[in-house]
Amino acid sequence: MTDPVRVLVADDQALIRAGFATIIDAQPDMAVVGECADGRAAVDLAGRLNPDVVVMDVRMPVSDGIEATRRLAGAGVPRPAKVLVVTTFNLDEYVYEALRAGASGFLLKDAPPAQLLHGIRTVAAGAALLAPEVTRQLVGRYAARIRPAAGTPDDIPLTPREREVLHLIADGLSNAEIAAALVISQETVKTYVSRILTKLDLRDRVQAVVYAYRRGLVS
Repeated sequence: MTDPVRVLVADDQALIRAGFATIIDAQPDMAVVGECADGRAAVDLAGRLNPDVVVMDVRMPVSDGIEATRRLAGAGVPRPAKVLVVTTFNLDEYVYEALRAGASGFLLKDAPPAQLLHGIRTVAAGAALLAPEVTRQLVGRYAARIRPAAGTPDDIPLTPREREVLHLIADGLSNAEIAAALVISQETVKTYVSRILTKLDLRDRVQAVVYAYRRGLVS
């Protein structure tokens, strides 16, 4: 048997924190190793407990989830943590900043328990979790705040097909949807996604979305 996914839960609402912990601990392949109510404590506990995934709220006292995510997974962090942000997206003006801070995934707090568990497993496995509907809302709401980078779309070191896949990723399509749109297999899509991330030195699909908008591939 493999070791369970070790999870740290950070949320300032005790009821939500306890609910998440109960759902997670009920799974045979997961274990809650710590709980806390603010961002500073999340950073401290993550440093001591080394969890596989940090389930992070955004709005918390002392230090919010954005700053905590930046300190745990931001640029320059030697051993970046895997952070799954769980937030009331429609009310939260800071989700985009959390994405830039290095979060590996996003879920809405009203998502069913099965989505939370799927999100934790996905992030723990090293993949990004950005549900298509969240991608579409995120891009639609925050794309104007993504500062254009130097260069033009012609400078992107990708083949025409890889550009096409990146465009569809930025549109919020899942691997299955991309496969259907391009009439190729999901395994082929996975290969393209892997090549894109490697060529552009990106960590995950979340960064790929930001890259596509910054380089003007989509607008």
